[in-house]
Amino acid sequence: MQAVILAGGLGTRMQRLAGERPKALISVAGRAFVDWQLQRVAASGFERVLLCIGHLGHQIRAHVGDGTAFGLSVEYSDDGPALLGTAGALRRALGLLEASFLVTYGDSYLPFDYSGPLRDLLAHPEALGTMSVFLNQGRWDASNTAVQGDRVVRYEKGSSDAALEYIDYGALALRREVIAALPLDERRGLDSVQGELAKSGRLRALAARERFYEVGSEAGLRELERKLSGQQEAD
Repeated sequence: MQAVILAGGLGTRMQRLAGERPKALISVAGRAFVDWQLQRVAASGFERVLLCIGHLGHQIRAHVGDGTAFGLSVEYSDDGPALLGTAGALRRALGLLEASFLVTYGDSYLPFDYSGPLRDLLAHPEALGTMSVFLNQGRWDASNTAVQGDRVVRYEKGSSDAALEYIDYGALALRREVIAALPLDERRGLDSVQGELAKSGRLRALAARERFYEVGSEAGLRELERKLSGQQEAD
């Protein structure tokens, strides 16, 4: 199984803490954030990871290396000088993508089985993607997803519609053909791809049971620090 981590963002909201480091290398409970993330991915059964990097990506390469320290085989795809957005970064990396793969964000920590969406997609050949979702009801961030049964029927990032009770949890299984259909080197967000798949009726939903965490903001970092510090004490 292959996991793709989108770690090419500028991290402007975290610049005060990150300084001249990418978000992936911000210290969380005594370790670089990417260490925690790769540990969870490996524990979920993945063997291959593709890191899509951009801003200060050379630091991520130097820290993670070939992934051996995490029990993984890690490859890299570089956005180059122009920011391409999350979908654009995947299109740039097309030649390194498996036929089906799991993609997650470089600032998200998800306390669940990362392989779940990919296993679900592989079990349903009629689908083009399986999106992890969480019954958020506006609690942790703005909800953006409507689910009916095992399908995502509507996805609108940035919506304020109270009818959208779920939120994109941050782990999405996709078929490579979805990314191959996109224009090369066009700046595009993955949210537009998810919205189109939802409209097509070919995006499945897999519900997560525990809230998500992220290091995209200082408040999010503090919350994750508390969780992981408590986890270390329990161990």
